[in-house]
Amino acid sequence: MLALPNLILIGPMGAGKSTIGRLLAAELSRDFLDTDHEIQARCGADIPWIFDVEGEAGFRDRETQMIDELTQREGVVIATGGGAVLRAENRRMLRERGTVIYLFTTVEQQLKRTAKDRNRPLLQRPDKEAVLREMFGVRDPLYRATADLTVRTDRRGPRSVVNDIVRRVTRLVDPLQAKA
Repeated sequence: MLALPNLILIGPMGAGKSTIGRLLAAELSRDFLDTDHEIQARCGADIPWIFDVEGEAGFRDRETQMIDELTQREGVVIATGGGAVLRAENRRMLRERGTVIYLFTTVEQQLKRTAKDRNRPLLQRPDKEAVLREMFGVRDPLYRATADLTVRTDRRGPRSVVNDIVRRVTRLVDPLQAKA
């Protein structure tokens, strides 16, 4: 297989970044790293606790440090948190240090996928749909501006998404081999 760059998954909560990232890493025999999981492991605390104690700004500082560290590795698949693109510094590091893949999903799909999840501090409000729509309005243009590829995850199984990503990234790296 071709020497692919780091593959970095961005997108909203519920898009499937962690699930697809694990499968993609296994498919490519690479290490999988999830910025949110790495932050939790280092802090010894879950993300809601970090938000409660340090606020969103404190969490975002930790996220930026983690993105800087993880994107300096080679040959990895990285899943970022949904808000990683909010900081220009993060967007720059992601673009410079890998191929960025936006896992696009609709707000309706996000609502279904996050309905029972209590580990998402920004969704602990009465009108989850309004919160997700507001975040989509702010973040979707940032995801699109940062990404090399956009891949829809709605109404598709994770394996189908992974196969699509591998095919499209291979085409990006070596257009001639992709046609062979």
